[in-house]
Amino acid sequence: MDASDGRRRGWIQVHVHPDALRRLGLHPDQPTAAVVGPSPPGWWHAVAERHAQM
Repeated sequence: MDASDGRRRGWIQVHVHPDALRRLGLHPDQPTAAVVGPSPPGWWHAVAERHAQM
């Protein structure tokens, strides 16, 4: 599907087995899956993105 700006848009679905999420502490039933503190500051995100591109 093309948007008015000419870029293609779409959706991707990823299905992950619940046990895999539990091993990582990411299953919604686990308390570790909930956000419990403030987000890191903006500079932290910028540094992380810069290192990810290296």
